[in-house]
Amino acid sequence: MDDEDRRLLERTLARAAAQHTGGALDAALAELGWLDALSIDPRAAISLLFQLQGATNTTSSALGRVLAHALGVGSGPEIGIVLPPVGRWDPPGTVDADDLVVHGLGPASLSGVGSALIVTSIGKRTVGITVPTASLVLRAVNGMDQGLALLEVTARTTVAEHMSEALDCDWASALVLGRLALAHELVGASRTMLDLACEHARGRIQFGRPIGSFQAIRHRLAETLVGIDMADAMLDSAWHDHSPETAAMAKSVAGRQARTTARNCQQVLAGIGFTTEHPLHHYIRRTLVLDALLGSATSLTRALGAEVISTSQLPVLPPL
Repeated sequence: MDDEDRRLLERTLARAAAQHTGGALDAALAELGWLDALSIDPRAAISLLFQLQGATNTTSSALGRVLAHALGVGSGPEIGIVLPPVGRWDPPGTVDADDLVVHGLGPASLSGVGSALIVTSIGKRTVGITVPTASLVLRAVNGMDQGLALLEVTARTTVAEHMSEALDCDWASALVLGRLALAHELVGASRTMLDLACEHARGRIQFGRPIGSFQAIRHRLAETLVGIDMADAMLDSAWHDHSPETAAMAKSVAGRQARTTARNCQQVLAGIGFTTEHPLHHYIRRTLVLDALLGSATSLTRALGAEVISTSQLPVLPPL
């Protein structure tokens, strides 16, 4: 995708994200050809859309489409993808004796499709099994961020009934793209939180001058900006390297920085930032959930550390 096409895609996605969310945004993305862009240029399609979703606090089923693309099963709207539950990144399906046990998450759009793809490990194979959506138990998750409209997905079915249609899947590659997408969304949300804090700092007058002129406020905002740019730079490196380790690092850095951004911006906004009338709380809720999906900053850092200890080898870092 050349620069002109990228700018055109960014403008059209920005209008769509500003006007729609949920199922309406899914329909707009299908009409705009985002699924085609995902096949042609995954980096442009993922980075632009998810950064905008984070910035505008909108949601779609695009994360499932990204995983489907990485798994090689297509990214069309006719099939839904079950995601791992919050706090985990292993496949959402497990085999118990002769049964396939499903425990995961899905977007609200999952209830409107005829079939769902469940990724599970069977022996040394990781396979994707397509099951009728009607065989799944779907329950709305009324948690911290209800705007995400997530569904808890559970089921228990016989593995043999679906093995004839099982496809070998590369779950590690799916995690790479999924984590990069979520990291972009976290960075987009962080930049909007910083914009809200900067706007308040410019307009809030104390002692006859804007609070943004106070050194303590300026340092806190500058620290936040540097951290967000660091997360963005880590994302750029992860796209170039495209390894599971750097993708996990990028997701971890973006999640940790989103929490730091929320804390610093809340301090700058002070009392107004605690009110439901101010939009900051929507972004804080969203980033806390996004950080937990496909591995939080804490759990990914712990897993990377455990791998370094077990292998006695440091991951190869991309050149500066």
